[in-house]
Amino acid sequence: MEVNTQSVNFNVEKELLNFIQKKMDKLDNFYDRVIYSDVFLKVQNTSDKENKIVELRVHVPGDEFLVKKKCKTFEEAVDSAADSLERILKKRKQKLRAYI
Repeated sequence: MEVNTQSVNFNVEKELLNFIQKKMDKLDNFYDRVIYSDVFLKVQNTSDKENKIVELRVHVPGDEFLVKKKCKTFEEAVDSAADSLERILKKRKQKLRAYI
């Protein structure tokens, strides 16, 4: 799956990009019609420890899913958002099977 990653106001390390790619590739196991995905990484300027924001947008034929998570680390946020997307894609697949 093609993953477009954008970071706002900072540079992303190679390890984080590889982690994101692995997580997004696992989504193909649950729903194989994913066209591409966009990942937005942001750091919020607050004194909060949970200031890392990750937005995952997945494009499938005829629809688009968006999940936004805020956590202490980007890895934790990507992991949490990928789990949410996994549930969403499984539901989508179940609905499509009901119509066949």
